[in-house]
Amino acid sequence: MKFLIINGPNLNLLGLREPAIYGDKTYEALCRLLWDTCRDLGIDCELFQSNHEGAIVDKIQAAYGSVDGIVINPAAYTHTSVAILDALKAVAIPAVEVHISDVDAREPFRQISYAGMACLKTYKGLGFDGYVQAIRWLHAYLKGENPQ
Repeated sequence: MKFLIINGPNLNLLGLREPAIYGDKTYEALCRLLWDTCRDLGIDCELFQSNHEGAIVDKIQAAYGSVDGIVINPAAYTHTSVAILDALKAVAIPAVEVHISDVDAREPFRQISYAGMACLKTYKGLGFDGYVQAIRWLHAYLKGENPQ
C-alpha cells in the first residue's frame, strides 16, 4: 500500500509561522512523524509540499495508478482551489483532508473547503495528530475495515 501525503503553501514554515495557531514543531518534525507512522503500518509513503497550486494539481494527477490513497492538507488552497478539487475528483483516489488548526473556529472564509468536497473524511484542529489519525483511518478503509 502506498500513500501520497501532500502539504500546501506555507507549511514548509511550520515552527516559524504563527506558532500560536500552528504550534512550534517544524515541517521536518512533521515529515519524520509521517514517515514513522506509515512505516509502522507497512505503508510506503511519498511526501510532497508545494507553495504552488499547479504543482499540487500536477502531483495529484501523476498519482493516478501509482498510489492507493492521498492525505492532503491544501492549506490556503483549501478555501480557493477548484483546480485541486477537480484533480482529486478526476483521479478518484481515496483521500482524507487534514488541517492542523481548527478552521471552523477561525475566519469565516476558512470554513469553506473545496478540496474537502472530494475527500472521504476531514481531520481538523488536532495538530500533527490529525495526520496520524488520517493515515490510520485511510489505511483501515483501504483494507476494507470499518474505520471510526
